[in-house]
Amino acid sequence: MGKPIHLPGTFALPFKYHAEHRHRVPKARYRVTNWAEYDASLRQRGSLTIWFTDEAIEAWRAEPRTTPGGQPHYSALAISTALTMGLVFGLALRQTEGLIGSVIGLLGLNLAAPDHSTLSRRAKTRELPQLRRAGAGPLHLLVDSTGLKLGGAGEWLIEKHGTTRRRSWRKLHIGVDAASGEIVAVAVTRKDIDDAAMADALLDQIADPVASFIADGGYDQDQVTEAVANRHPDAAVVVPPRAGAIASASVETAPTQRDRHLQMIAERGQMAWQKASGYNQRAKVEASIGRYKRVIGYALRSRTDRTEATEVALAAAALNRMLAFGRPDYVRIA
Repeated sequence: MGKPIHLPGTFALPFKYHAEHRHRVPKARYRVTNWAEYDASLRQRGSLTIWFTDEAIEAWRAEPRTTPGGQPHYSALAISTALTMGLVFGLALRQTEGLIGSVIGLLGLNLAAPDHSTLSRRAKTRELPQLRRAGAGPLHLLVDSTGLKLGGAGEWLIEKHGTTRRRSWRKLHIGVDAASGEIVAVAVTRKDIDDAAMADALLDQIADPVASFIADGGYDQDQVTEAVANRHPDAAVVVPPRAGAIASASVETAPTQRDRHLQMIAERGQMAWQKASGYNQRAKVEASIGRYKRVIGYALRSRTDRTEATEVALAAAALNRMLAFGRPDYVRIA
């Protein structure tokens, strides 16, 4: 059995240190220092300026097939372009077909627009785009999950009549670069899949060395520590131990990272540990989730596992492109 560590006068390792007093802590305030550039980048994200490069026009039609089977008319680029535009503008597949056709017509291009049936079929077999970060060097990975609505009664119907059916939803797992805010890993699962069980899948999408893995207490499991250690042995795992957590049997001779977290919390408190360990950076992944829901939406449009995976991957790539237009620089003022 491990050795328990208790904080004087409190339960063992509360999830929030002095939670009953936290409402008295004033909210931090920040001032944006590059407002002119950031304001311009926000307007640019909504710009409808669209053009096709010569390379895109050449690659619009699919390459001749060299294996048995039907010859596709549209390349993966054409399908991805149409699906991405539909996601950003919140359109169903038929309306996406109309949008991409009108854009091609307005540009005077001699290209055909993929129809909605083709978009639906090709989304099932589309190779998922690789999410790449613009920066270089070790990655500080922020991980979290959220729910995306899949089906069920609308908000008005629920408010008026109440709900008699269990609403369906999926769980979106997301990994974010702490330095740039870019989404570097994404996955969608059933709602009953544990967050910690997806650590392997998210880490497998990352080619850069990981300096730290930062997540909430739901990831305080051995399988997460093992997943990080197997791929990035030198990476720090910054996860708050759960309430009632105990140290390992080797805490006196060879303390683990988790043991050191427990010791610091016991000696200095939860808030001091959060600041010293870098755990407070986790707010950035919550901001990324909020940006996903504001721009893409709170619900999935797809209805199969494969097309759902394609949808969230294309959505993440589109959000990264928007983020590349500009980000705010800010300083704390209170």
